[in-house]
Amino acid sequence: MFEEPGRERVIAGRYRLLAPLGEGGMGTVWRARDEVLHREVAVKEVRAPSGLAGDDVQRMYARLEREAWAAARVANRNVVTVYDVATDDGRPWIVMELVRGLSLAEVLDAEGPLAPERAAHIGAEVLAALRAAHEAGVLHRDVKPANVLISNDGRIVLTDFGIAMVEGSSALTMTGEVIGSPEFLAPERALGRTPGPESDLWSLGVLLYAAVEGHSPFRHDTPLSTLRAIVDEELPPPYRAGPLAPVIEGLLRKDPEQRLPPERAEEDLRVVAAGGSPRADTTRAVPFPPTVVGHPEPAPTPPMAFPGQSAAAGSGATTTATDQDRDRRAGRVLVVGVIALALAVGGLTYALLNDGDGSGGRDQGAGNSTPAATKSPPRDTATEKSSPSPTPSESKESSPPPQSVKVSLQGRRTDYSGTCPPPAARAPEFTATLTVGRLPAEVSYRWVTQDGQVLDGGWKTLSFPEGGDRSKQDTVRVSTQAQTGTFENEIGVEVRQPVRTTSESVPFSVTCETETPTGGASPSPSATDPDANSASGSGSGSDSDDG
Repeated sequence: MFEEPGRERVIAGRYRLLAPLGEGGMGTVWRARDEVLHREVAVKEVRAPSGLAGDDVQRMYARLEREAWAAARVANRNVVTVYDVATDDGRPWIVMELVRGLSLAEVLDAEGPLAPERAAHIGAEVLAALRAAHEAGVLHRDVKPANVLISNDGRIVLTDFGIAMVEGSSALTMTGEVIGSPEFLAPERALGRTPGPESDLWSLGVLLYAAVEGHSPFRHDTPLSTLRAIVDEELPPPYRAGPLAPVIEGLLRKDPEQRLPPERAEEDLRVVAAGGSPRADTTRAVPFPPTVVGHPEPAPTPPMAFPGQSAAAGSGATTTATDQDRDRRAGRVLVVGVIALALAVGGLTYALLNDGDGSGGRDQGAGNSTPAATKSPPRDTATEKSSPSPTPSESKESSPPPQSVKVSLQGRRTDYSGTCPPPAARAPEFTATLTVGRLPAEVSYRWVTQDGQVLDGGWKTLSFPEGGDRSKQDTVRVSTQAQTGTFENEIGVEVRQPVRTTSESVPFSVTCETETPTGGASPSPSATDPDANSASGSGSGSDSDDG
């Protein structure tokens, strides 16, 4: 790898290779130094599979370059940032941020199986990265513990976006080898069908199973027997998963159409990570049916699951689609993100409103959302049979009115332009007023952006005690560590308990301008080095944080 003994190789005249960080089937990852920006980076050296023809090698490199730039568009803190695609020696080299920490594979080797809560937290962060990538039109195809990094500051980062997409059937046919880890492949990939976002969800399910059980569920002695087990064998019951078991089983359904929807899976993972249990309908109702290899008459396509919904439990129906249908689903055009800037949202203090009936909420922002309807608790039939019918007054006392939550949102300084991070006095600021219909109440909520990013630590809780005010406020301020560029988004509040409702969103924009020092000198390296920046925020305005 080096031009001469004792001398480090420089890629594209800019990136000096210092030491290898890891090696896999597709190449080597190097720790390197960017000689222009004076910062350390990670550089992925990609090698074509042995036996690949020259024309196929060039097509592979061209596709790799396209996919790497596609991965660079994924704006999510859990996705490794792609800085550059440099060409050297006739092949691309992928330049990424250097994440200091250990891979999940290394953690499992050192510590053994993880507790369900810790595994669920890691899984939720990985799923957030996958959802952001899928929205940008990027499939990962190689989700496994070795590609999940746990940084020294606790950040969970999914690496190798776009790089795994160079795996093609021609390479497999010519070399007779399976590139990557067969035990993490989805059944449709094992059968040679066109994968979609559901294939990444399957791999995430295998990762979660391996994290809590200490081994992947379908691993056999040979790649061929492993692939056969993935297609034909039922999932071995996870014994250490506890409350995480329903999520694992929901992600590892053989039929891609029957897998747990990503938004529902992420919600359940965060509930488990906070010490709770997912909803009962997450659990599958019947054993996994074997994947059908042939082309039977396709069953009617089930309706698309909306966020927070899953396929009807107890139906036991399995839908088998033709290859043409799967190809069409995989070819859906997904929305591309605006720009890859990391946001740090710091929660500020909340204040009790003086108007106890909730009318004092100053709705000058996005307006109020309609409270979600709640179902009455199930009646005890046996008790009703043995008890006399209550009088109207007794009915009113025993059946309180349904709980409601009203959320209004107000934004200040929503358009910022200047040096970043924005000063606190000029940064965009948002205040949410939450009003409950009756006391006492516990409200679980979180701040989210229009593109699905969860801000300010995730789910938070506000307590409304008996005899207190029915309205409380929470304020957040938006910041960024980026040096240049414009970020446009919308922010809102999502409530999950005691009812489900969402506020209207308030748009905002942050434009970061580089300030030229006196005398026209270039900014110092620390001013342009993202590694020198760290996201920070003031204390949360909630009573507790269960996210």
